[in-house]
Amino acid sequence: MVRILANLTREQADTFALVLASANIASRTRGVAIDCELWVDEEHAGEAAELIRAYREENRPQHPAGGPSLLREYGRTTAGLWGALILLVCHLAVVYGGGLNAYSRVYGAASGLIQRGQLYRCATALLLHADAVHLAGNLLSIAMFATAVCSVAGWGMGWLMILATGIAGNLANAYFYSAGHLSIGASTAVFGAVGILSALQLVRKIGRPGQRFKALLPLAAGLALLAMLGASENADLTAHLFGFFSGLLLGALYGLQVRRAPGAKVQAGALLATAAVLVAAWLRGL
Repeated sequence: MVRILANLTREQADTFALVLASANIASRTRGVAIDCELWVDEEHAGEAAELIRAYREENRPQHPAGGPSLLREYGRTTAGLWGALILLVCHLAVVYGGGLNAYSRVYGAASGLIQRGQLYRCATALLLHADAVHLAGNLLSIAMFATAVCSVAGWGMGWLMILATGIAGNLANAYFYSAGHLSIGASTAVFGAVGILSALQLVRKIGRPGQRFKALLPLAAGLALLAMLGASENADLTAHLFGFFSGLLLGALYGLQVRRAPGAKVQAGALLATAAVLVAAWLRGL
């Protein structure tokens, strides 16, 4: 007998043996677990190899024609909880370090000042909250939605994307108003995270046969969440809306271009970049 396949799992070896048996070709498997081999009589080796090649070709995982392949996610993470903790520490530092009014004048997303070039405010405003209720809502939301984004994109890339949507949302909001508008809070980034998740689900389903209507459900859910959580009294609806649409755009780009979540080195670099942007923005206000 001759060996025609090696390094198979037990399941693969048994499956291929059944394929050969259906064509009346006797075979033998050797090995255990993930190191199995498949052997056949030498006179049937060529025919057996061709049958297995055809079987593999017919049963290869198929992606929809013209549609994206499935994104391989990063995995379980607690990144959102760490982000919530940082927001809490920042709030306590503001409350006991001079008060919200003083910090808002320097670091809040004031539309007129942003239009005059103080772009750092688009980032620093995300770390300020009006009161404990405002903070509590964003702590819960960021812990939940940021964790979801980071479980897909990773603990560094996920945070970099969320920060980018928050900055983009505040920047667009500043130019939406002529002047005299002040926005603070992480809500813009929260809805950026919601937009990212909605776009990723949309990209996953839009190219699959029979899934195109379902592909619109994540988008509808995101808009419903925006209406429910982002349009309450005293909420900056336009900032939330711009954050959400920034997230949709960035999430769609990520879902279409990235097939596998980046590894640890890229994650560390992205997290460092996120921290560097926030620290540089805060120092710029000084």
